[in-house]
Amino acid sequence: MKLVVLQSPPSIWKTLGPSFILLGLALGSGELILWPFLAANYGLGLLWGAALGITLQFFLNTEVMRYSLSWSESVFVGFRRLSSLLPIWFIISTAIPWSLPGFSSATAEIIHSLLPQIPQTVLAIAILLLTGIMLTLGTSLYKTMVRTQTLIIIFSLLMIIFLAVQLIGADSWVAAAWGLAGKGAGWWFFPEGVKLSAFLAAFAYAGAGGNLNLAQSYYIREKGLGMGAFADRISGILQKSRPTVIRGTTFPQTKTNIQRWDAWWRFARLEHGIVFWGLGLATIILLSVLSFATVHGQEVSSGLSFLYAQAAAIRSALGAPVATSFLIVAVLMLFSTQLGVLESSGRIIAENVSLLKNWNKNKADQSKGFAVIVWTQIIVGIIVYVSGFSEPRGLITLSAILNAAAMMVSFGLLLVLNTKRLQPLQRPTQFRKFVLIFGAVFFLLLLVTTWVGW
Repeated sequence: MKLVVLQSPPSIWKTLGPSFILLGLALGSGELILWPFLAANYGLGLLWGAALGITLQFFLNTEVMRYSLSWSESVFVGFRRLSSLLPIWFIISTAIPWSLPGFSSATAEIIHSLLPQIPQTVLAIAILLLTGIMLTLGTSLYKTMVRTQTLIIIFSLLMIIFLAVQLIGADSWVAAAWGLAGKGAGWWFFPEGVKLSAFLAAFAYAGAGGNLNLAQSYYIREKGLGMGAFADRISGILQKSRPTVIRGTTFPQTKTNIQRWDAWWRFARLEHGIVFWGLGLATIILLSVLSFATVHGQEVSSGLSFLYAQAAAIRSALGAPVATSFLIVAVLMLFSTQLGVLESSGRIIAENVSLLKNWNKNKADQSKGFAVIVWTQIIVGIIVYVSGFSEPRGLITLSAILNAAAMMVSFGLLLVLNTKRLQPLQRPTQFRKFVLIFGAVFFLLLLVTTWVGW
């Protein structure tokens, strides 16, 4: 094995960053729309599902990080080492659910409510084009994403906390605490009449959702954490492109390397726990309780009606400027998710296409491949939208159900990959193996139950 010496990890504050991108993927789906929708219609007794869902995704994501800290290659290269057919699965299971333009559609609908003189179709198409431009013209894909997502997350959280302080009473917080334990108003775990498809969608989007969780592999590499320091980066299409190496290497098991890997592993879990799990769960709870406190009991079961009802309640209590600011925050969160969806899914599809075409060459121009895939997705999204499939929450729910199936498979594949491909001292513990198996089985049961219910 080539002599590789891992670098010592810096302070925890310097390792912050990769998880902000994944959190940005979650903001406009589960956090803003699906969980608050459930809270508005059924109360807070389903919050246990949000806590369990984001916790399972924390374990899934950190197992992705485990592989990327150990190898200077993405987790998808690891999957290709297991089977030459797996890239086909990841192309299909990423392209189908993430080609549905639910987030751009929702963003356009809200902007149209604020600026009705601009046609909603024009807005939706413009949003898709803007995301494509941002992703392909930047000097560094990672820097473009982490800076944009971090700013939006911080601004959104400040606004949400302000609204929570102003509008949420003690009784709503008590209901939220019981909801995390599974108790609603006269029921446990599931209220009568709740659609399992809506719960499954929210559960899958209690975090990033689908194969996009696996994109954490890219952000570990591009931040230079662990063996990511030895990996190539993806630049914007206007930068000088060069072929990048597909297959990476791991490190020899010297005492120094093992100690440094252990330190990287602690830091990675802490960073992801603070940013993705901590801020993600806090955002779900805050927005759900805000929805419950302002509109629960009203007829808000169609589309984004609960969001507009919230804005009306905020307007009545705090004035029109604050209500408008709330809707602007919703637009930013949805745009953040749309940007992240195109970036992560574009990376995943482009790399897996390269794994099919260039595996023996061991080199590929990932920057150009990424740009082609992103603009192909944008064109498909525009076609889907103008064809009449434009109801935002319906598109997001359908996408989430498809992504739940993808996540079920990912739990199982990561268990096999990290047990088989990693060196003994870097493999998952028995507890983590149990969590991966539990995650796969739980998603399978939810999918089967939802399918039977349909």
